[in-house]
Amino acid sequence: MTPETRAAMEDAERSVQRRIDPGPRAMLFSVAVLAAVVALLLPWVQGSPGWQVLAGTSPAGPLPTLFSWTLTAFGVAVSAAAITTRLWVLAFAGAVGCGISAVNGVWAIWSLQTGAGGPGWGVVLGLVAVLVLAFNWAGMALRRS
Repeated sequence: MTPETRAAMEDAERSVQRRIDPGPRAMLFSVAVLAAVVALLLPWVQGSPGWQVLAGTSPAGPLPTLFSWTLTAFGVAVSAAAITTRLWVLAFAGAVGCGISAVNGVWAIWSLQTGAGGPGWGVVLGLVAVLVLAFNWAGMALRRS
């Protein structure tokens, strides 16, 4: 085997190792990302939609605002990038980031139940979407051989 052929084969092997294949789970990821986007359009705090919480123009406290940021960053942006590029590092970042966002979502719902009149449907849908993403990205990232 020539050195050029060996180098080409090693480059191809490294490229394959950096990629993931979500298979039929790709549809689940896409639906969960869509649910996260819809969650930002639904009411979160006292009738204010999630996008207003994200923009900081609603009476939400710091925890719902933090959850809106992590949901948007990891649940929507990183997950969409991972689905599109199929890079393992983005799947791993999605798993870690969505896990952190899920914890933030639980805290946000807790804070809304104790002081702001209860959480809206949007924050609950956002939490469900980010939980689905976190568990599925973790499974995808850990399957890497």
